[in-house]
Parts: sequence; structure tokens; C-alpha cells
Amino acid sequence: KYFAIVPALFAGTLPWLKKFDVMNLHSPTSAILSAVIFNAIIIPLLIPIALRGVEYRPVGADALLRGNLLIWGLGGVIVPFVGIKLLDVVLVFLGVIS
Repeated sequence: KYFAIVPALFAGTLPWLKKFDVMNLHSPTSAILSAVIFNAIIIPLLIPIALRGVEYRPVGADALLRGNLLIWGLGGVIVPFVGIKLLDVVLVFLGVIS
């Protein structure tokens, strides 16, 4: 999310941040709106997982860490990039952002 918001916020005043704009979103407004909408969608989806918890499985620390990093770590990096970019494209396509 920070790769969407920070370059968009400071692109006008700090032009060197443009190289960090890896998502190439439509505009600063669409970047911020997409990130906010993404958060509004993802937080209610994650609440049931947090409330349910996880079931105990007797596995070693290495296997547990590897599994958690794969699911939650990679998912926490890739899903926001894809989700925010998809929302940006949809907002521009629908004409919400001109």
C-alpha cells in the first residue's frame, strides 16, 4: 500500500520518488482512493480469520515459519499490489477518476 500512496503523495514536490512508482497508477488521486477502497474491502474479509484463529498442529518451528511466510507473507505482499492496481484500473474505466 505504501508503494501506491507515498510516491503519489509526494510526486509533485519530490520528483526523485517517481522511480519508486512501481505500480504506475493513473494519478495520485486514484492511487489514494484505490488504497483506501482496498483497505475497506480487505479488513472485513480478514476479521473472521482473526476471530476463528488457527488450529494447533504439532509441527516443527521451521515448517511452521515456512508455511506462515508463504501464505501470509507472500500473500500480504502480492495481494495488495494486485488489488490496488485492479481497483485503479476499474476506477479509471468507470470514469470515477478522470
